Amino acid sequence: MPEPLISHSIAPWVAIALAAIVTYALRAGGLFVSQWLPRTGPVRRFLDALPGTLLLSLVAPGLASAGLSGLVAGGAVVGVTVKTGNAFIAMVVGTVIVAGFRALGV
Repeated sequence: MPEPLISHSIAPWVAIALAAIVTYALRAGGLFVSQWLPRTGPVRRFLDALPGTLLLSLVAPGLASAGLSGLVAGGAVVGVTVKTGNAFIAMVVGTVIVAGFRALGV
């Protein structure tokens, strides 16, 4: 059997270092490329909407799989956030609602 290129004891550290380098390169590259993006128009509107869209794509499947408690809690979180503007309070309310549903066995 051929010898590995790197020892098994340092392989995880090499993987972590490579992942850090790639992550930094992507972030730095994004900042470098962003200077040429338009400051107005449809591309700008798309980029402004992107964080909310990504958040929704991450949260929606979890809410749907949680069933009724997830949907009620999600609606409450949105409502509390819009009303108070405080995301922390909204998350606490959502967590309490899910906990309440689970305590009731729903």
